[in-house]
Amino acid sequence: MPLVLAGPVLRHTTRNRITLWLVGSSLLTLRMRLQPEDGSGLPWFDCVLTDKEVCRVRFGASACLHLIEVELDEALPSNTCIGYDLGVYRSGAAENGDTAESWIEEWAPHLCMPGTRCPSFVIKDRLDRLMHGSCRKPHSTAADGLVRVDDVLLETRSDISERPALMLMTGDQIYADDVAGPMLRAIHSLIERLGLYDEALTGGSKSNSAALREDSNTYFHREKLLPDTDSNEALVDRFFGGARKPVFTTVNAHNHLISLNEVLAMYLLVWSPVCWELVNTDPPTLSREDEEVYQRQQTAISGFVAGLPRAARAMANLPTYMIFDDHDVTDDWNLSALWELTAYEHPFSRRIVGNALLAYLLCQGWGNNPDAFADIMPAIESFMAARTPDKMFDENRQDQLIEGLLKFQHWHYTLQTSPRIVVLDTRTRRWRSETNRARPSGLLDWEGLTEFQQDIIGENAVIVVSPAPMFGVKLIEAIQSVFTFFGKPLVVDAENWMAHRGAASVLLNIFRHPRTPETFVILSGDVHYSFAYDVRLRNRPDQPRIWQITSSGIKNEFPHTLIEWLDRINRWLYAPWSPLNWFTKRRRMRVSPRKPQGRDAGERLWNAAGVGLVKLDEHGVPTGIHQLNSRSGGTRFLDPGGGPDW
Repeated sequence: MPLVLAGPVLRHTTRNRITLWLVGSSLLTLRMRLQPEDGSGLPWFDCVLTDKEVCRVRFGASACLHLIEVELDEALPSNTCIGYDLGVYRSGAAENGDTAESWIEEWAPHLCMPGTRCPSFVIKDRLDRLMHGSCRKPHSTAADGLVRVDDVLLETRSDISERPALMLMTGDQIYADDVAGPMLRAIHSLIERLGLYDEALTGGSKSNSAALREDSNTYFHREKLLPDTDSNEALVDRFFGGARKPVFTTVNAHNHLISLNEVLAMYLLVWSPVCWELVNTDPPTLSREDEEVYQRQQTAISGFVAGLPRAARAMANLPTYMIFDDHDVTDDWNLSALWELTAYEHPFSRRIVGNALLAYLLCQGWGNNPDAFADIMPAIESFMAARTPDKMFDENRQDQLIEGLLKFQHWHYTLQTSPRIVVLDTRTRRWRSETNRARPSGLLDWEGLTEFQQDIIGENAVIVVSPAPMFGVKLIEAIQSVFTFFGKPLVVDAENWMAHRGAASVLLNIFRHPRTPETFVILSGDVHYSFAYDVRLRNRPDQPRIWQITSSGIKNEFPHTLIEWLDRINRWLYAPWSPLNWFTKRRRMRVSPRKPQGRDAGERLWNAAGVGLVKLDEHGVPTGIHQLNSRSGGTRFLDPGGGPDW
């Protein structure tokens, strides 16, 4: 069994703090070394890490999460390439006289750039280049955009000024609700190989997660296992194309993840090539129809796995920050008050959501801002350590922990960079409709919007991460409004900032506030296509200056023919002279779409998997807005130049 199963992933990084995520096959003793990448001079830091610096959370017989946070007495240099290395050996080995450390070059050579012996990073005193993206679905036929991030790091090795400062992953880092058959097979194989702990499943058709894996419906028919009761009509009265829908409203629930060990195993498999060497992906016994789907998906999964060494290298060499969106948990997560009532009143669906949220905290949320989770981590450690004699999680502790997570309100965070980055939680602090609980909730409630305003007041420039675009395609928002009017918001994922009158009004007022920053750069994803808008107030065209920059998906794409027609019709209906513009909530703003370079006149949307690259000047103003395709090529969104457009 390899000592290290996944990672390290480089997370929150400053001149005085280094944060890493790593999973080992046992409790590990770790030694960190920080030194100039070229190996010259003495290390800045070289110490065996203490229990204060490493939080160890065991979640299987051969699986232990290591959350590493090292605070430095002396600040690291800025604008300098810093190499970092981790020496590891099994905790307790010293008792047998075995303290020989194994370094990254030995146990994860794929994380090292050519000609180097360890990963590296740069701490920039000013954010001049950012990479961002969302929506990484392993079985999409598109290539993996994280491999393109690795390309950028390779291309900029000789010039620190060209190297991105950090990467922002703006949602759907995993698809817990849309899992390929071969991926689920690998998840179950990894659970068995690592001995990941099981759990009781109250309210489900199976008593525990081990029995779930053995059920005949566990592959391609999990919608039959998801909660669905006749006691609440909201659980069954969901339709999409005439198909009956259970509590969870995703149309791809055939392999929806359920147990905590399934979600944790998926994180290992989407971030680490090492774990794929431990699993068996031979198809289980399936019907002929399901086996055909399995084989088609296997081709896409094989391509995904082939790119994982480079994707992992990108995440080891570039500080990476994350925020959830719906697919990290389940489609339509908290879309409306009715959805919340339906999902959380049922113990089984509540557990499924809670498991995904707990896995998000351990694998994504903690690394953004460890201080925010200081009060809740002891409860997590206690829960993970309290297992029944048959190696299952304690059910009561699990339910209590999930209860706390569902009330937790510190998933958002702010980075004290230049310019400041404000990352919004648009999933758990929703502004619920007071007139009709089936209507879409606002993406952020009044209190959350007030806190957002306080975070940005007094700043000259700010970068805002909103998983869903604040300024989206008007035609698509209009279509969502129509479906919402007829009581079917779930059919079209009617989630946009303008869908809720109160949230839209407060948001637009924030932009019009006299003390608001002069420069807003809004980074978003979610929609599976990319675009860039320049936004200005009609009565104050000089300030604030707002740029809506959307990059999606990292490994996902919108249906090409459909998006071409939506783009074309949007231009027809919402041209500058169209009276329809005066019926939108953002009518007091001028929205100027940028044309993708190399596209025909009028085209505004870019539909190709990849990642975004934004270049900023010393004032935080974008000087280059790029979308890099996951395979090669890409586009630059051109300055609209001549007057504003709608």
